[in-house]
Amino acid sequence: MKLIQVLGPGCAKCKALESNAHEAVKQSGIEAQIEKISDIATITAFGVMMTPALVVDGEVKMMGKVAGVDEIKKILAG
Repeated sequence: MKLIQVLGPGCAKCKALESNAHEAVKQSGIEAQIEKISDIATITAFGVMMTPALVVDGEVKMMGKVAGVDEIKKILAG
């Protein structure tokens, strides 16, 4: 099972990325746990300076933009 973490303080872009992550998991049919992290100390511990950010299995895959559903599906498949 993959661990997908959406990092961000709770802004509209962060919520959009979280929603897209849920939809990407649903469409791809993979087993994944999606976690929303809004704690700034935890976010910076990942080395993220721009939110929202997408982390998959502990590795930052994208930061500073909202990834679309198809883009997230490609990340999860890779």
